[in-house]
Amino acid sequence: MVFKMNQFKCFLIASVFVLHSADTNAQVKGNIYNEPHRPQVHFTPKEKWMNDPNGMLYHKGIYHLFYQYYPDSTVWGPMHWGHATSTDMIHWKHQPIALYPDSLGYIFSGSAVVDVHNTSGFGKNGKAPLVAIFTQHDPKGEAQGKSDYQNQSLAYSIDDGKTWIKYANNPVIKNPGIKDFRDPKVMWFEKGKKWIMTLAVSNRIMFYSSKNLKDWIKESEFGENVGAHGGVWECPDLFTLEYGGKTVWILIVNLNPGGPNKGSATQYFLGDFDGKSFLPQGTETKWLDYGPDEYAGVTWSNTGKRRLFLGWMSNWLYANVVPTETWRSAMTIPRELNIIKANNELLIASAPVKEIASIRSKPIVISNVSLSKKIEISKSIKNLSFPCIINFSIDGSKDFSITLSNELGEELEIGFDKIQNKYFIDRTRSGKTNFQADFAARHFAPRFTSNDKMDISMVIDVSSVELFADGGLTVMTEIFFPNKPYSKISVQSADNALMKNFEYIRLNNIWK
Repeated sequence: MVFKMNQFKCFLIASVFVLHSADTNAQVKGNIYNEPHRPQVHFTPKEKWMNDPNGMLYHKGIYHLFYQYYPDSTVWGPMHWGHATSTDMIHWKHQPIALYPDSLGYIFSGSAVVDVHNTSGFGKNGKAPLVAIFTQHDPKGEAQGKSDYQNQSLAYSIDDGKTWIKYANNPVIKNPGIKDFRDPKVMWFEKGKKWIMTLAVSNRIMFYSSKNLKDWIKESEFGENVGAHGGVWECPDLFTLEYGGKTVWILIVNLNPGGPNKGSATQYFLGDFDGKSFLPQGTETKWLDYGPDEYAGVTWSNTGKRRLFLGWMSNWLYANVVPTETWRSAMTIPRELNIIKANNELLIASAPVKEIASIRSKPIVISNVSLSKKIEISKSIKNLSFPCIINFSIDGSKDFSITLSNELGEELEIGFDKIQNKYFIDRTRSGKTNFQADFAARHFAPRFTSNDKMDISMVIDVSSVELFADGGLTVMTEIFFPNKPYSKISVQSADNALMKNFEYIRLNNIWK
């Protein structure tokens, strides 16, 4: 869970205004997914507040997504676990709220596993239980100035995630007296025949182990003097990826604030884990997403060799005040993670999951166009609309920009700055930007390759863009809020570059 109660005063006035606005404006008539700024190919709640993805697991052909949810307001409040299910991570069905606050506190972030061997004893009649592990945040203890108000608890399901029963002996890990003690991510360590919990603790990670998910032993700590430390460490994840026939351990640590473009962000470490301690390959900070609007990202459990990632598409700098009325926040497109070697180091590459092909329309391709002047590409695309995928390539490492715009003169600019050798997304003129001082900005991300041809791919929804460049080594996620939908796409290059390929692929609405 990424929000701290003592931050609430910082946006109290803005929250009151937003609540008043939501109360006095009538609900949108007809399909709620036709609301202004409502994403068409990204998961959003039907209404009210959402943040971190939680408890993601794959079981019996179903992807389960739980998430931080407050059903009574469009700003952060007492946390529940919302729930949605999917067979492809693209089309989602809303399910009843899975976990409600209780006498031990709010239900903060955590994870869920399939207890295949019934180590917990929660299973019945030979059926493996699903077990959720989460932080309970006691607001009364926090208000009283205590330091042990966050503890780790369990709940289990014996009907494949439809209903959940909280463990009678919660909490299973009691706080030793540390204010930020949360977000347990649990995985099965086959070599040691035990569960490993990766827990975010203030400015570091603590690893715990258990044979039964109920009784936990602290194994080690990592990271107090490694990586980025601009803010508190949160929402970690520990898993493996394969490279060159070898197993590489990955530790994800979300950070707020302290990201490369201010506010929230997701960093990662590559290394080795022996069931007790994590040993990093290096100490240089690496970012999974350089944009300002991917946070709290973690991966699904029980997905076999595929490592599937999802993040919350917002930033704590402004998440409570973005200009949406009946709901707040979306999730990123699910992404598959792999390792690529670039510049003699191993890096994580991200790509939209292959299942996105199910909502693709026939591509419209424009090839071999000189960018000696600004070209309005949209003139060659009949019935241009968003959401879409845009695949773009040019010869050489040259300046270029792709601009989305509307009849009001609002525009979002995406491109590459050759002098800085960085990709950028500029939303300073993108539409509604004055709801928070840091929102209107030009954000940058490094280029990791020096190929003769530059390729980028973008998933663009009505209020977001996710850029994947350099084979997925550079990723940027940004949200935006135009007053009218963008209706034009233009391309230009200060270097008179040759545009080898521009591919426009319309995406179908996932909610229809």
